[in-house]
Amino acid sequence: MSTTVPLSKQLENVTAEQEAGREKIDWAYEHMPILQALEDQFRTEQPLNGQTIGMAMHVEAKTAALVELLATGGAEVAITGCNPLSTHNDVSAALDANDSITSYAKRGVGEDDYYAAIEAVLSHNPTITVDDGMDMVYAIHESHPELLETIVGGAEETTTGVHRLRAMETDDELKYPVFAVNDTPMKRLFDNVHGTGESSLPTIAMTTNLSYAGKTIVVAGYGDCGKGVAKKAKGQNANVIVTEVEPRRALEAHMEGYDVMPMQEAAEHGDVFITTTGNRDVITKEDFEVMQDGVLLANAGHFDIEINLDELGEMAVHNRTVRDGVTAYELADGRQLNVLASGRLVNLASPVGLGHPVEVMDQSFGIQAVCVRELATHGDAYDPGVHAVPDELDKEVAEIKLAAEGIEFDELTDTQEEYLESWSHGT
Repeated sequence: MSTTVPLSKQLENVTAEQEAGREKIDWAYEHMPILQALEDQFRTEQPLNGQTIGMAMHVEAKTAALVELLATGGAEVAITGCNPLSTHNDVSAALDANDSITSYAKRGVGEDDYYAAIEAVLSHNPTITVDDGMDMVYAIHESHPELLETIVGGAEETTTGVHRLRAMETDDELKYPVFAVNDTPMKRLFDNVHGTGESSLPTIAMTTNLSYAGKTIVVAGYGDCGKGVAKKAKGQNANVIVTEVEPRRALEAHMEGYDVMPMQEAAEHGDVFITTTGNRDVITKEDFEVMQDGVLLANAGHFDIEINLDELGEMAVHNRTVRDGVTAYELADGRQLNVLASGRLVNLASPVGLGHPVEVMDQSFGIQAVCVRELATHGDAYDPGVHAVPDELDKEVAEIKLAAEGIEFDELTDTQEEYLESWSHGT
């Protein structure tokens, strides 16, 4: 396995980096009441005692709060990044200062070092995995089948990862249980919808210093993430076009008042393009050929394959950095197409990207924490495959959040519960 060393051993001024990262983590944690509530429980009950958790995540302040919670619950944690450009080195260094945490995450690594860091995490022999994109789960099944004997289960954070897991399950290749955290209401309805829109659009605006008002924004995909981007863009007085391949989602976008058309047609009208599909080749050569001069191309999906940069590079006579985080591709006819964050997920990979709002990730990471707790305490109850997050865990996190906000809500009476559970009540 890899001999990759923790990040703290790679930095020249590790103390300064750790102090800066500590400030970021503390700020995030102050605004994460769900993780705070779970910390009290985890410290007292030690539900993760004896577990080793291997993680491949976006290593920034909010993720760090989750990692430290898992360590507080008794686990040994090894973590690396799930994207070459989303790690904050100071946060990674701060995590590595914890005796129970080893962080290999480093920003700006090449492909070989990226996968070497995953190998380094796996050298800790994890019993539970927490993934964002499924690269770690894939590495275990592809190269380290011996680990399958001791892994209790895992949790997957994002849409792309769940898609990959379901494909593995269909092929009967997924050999341990994994919770589809992405799909549970407390994650999907808030993180995907609100988080993606609220983080992607401001990051694009800060990266470019350009306004949305009066511009035409093309949102590729109308899943939960696309819905959020479209909604937030409309709220900033942009004209919104949605492209879709699924007929019911296309109809839903139409009924919400958006223009719906194929990407080839939308390419002629858009000023800003944001991909949210989790698929490849969403914007290709045929689209680049008809785009207006000066368009912005951004991706909010997990992998950098939604905008076909290979084709764009072949079309361009040259490219250059025109702003920090913006690469301009000049075509033979003089048009300039501007790619943000190298085509990687813009809200995290951009130099100014901070990811989803803290409060949103508090909910998502609360779900991750209770899923890890469930695997550590009741892992034997789950067969290999993709599992929905148990509804009682999702509700637990929602109730913690409501209590933190001082919000009270109704409860069913015994009569109401009996009515809902009965099939004999008629007119």
